[in-house]
Amino acid sequence: MKSNIGETDRIVRVFLGLTIIGIGLSVQNWLGLIGMISLATALIGKCPLYVPFGISTIESRDTSGGAALPGQRKS
Repeated sequence: MKSNIGETDRIVRVFLGLTIIGIGLSVQNWLGLIGMISLATALIGKCPLYVPFGISTIESRDTSGGAALPGQRKS
């Protein structure tokens, strides 16, 4: 399974997930379940909602040092 969640996205999801779970537990309602979804996607590194749209927040590790012009590939 290919990951589509980058490091920053994962950190934000963990923080928000734990926060929402904490709020859900403190007010004793189902809100914590929404936080569990965010936490689970961060832990597995894949967001199913990103797949149909081709979204990936993983930053490329390009070290060639220059930007490609539109329509050009970097070698």
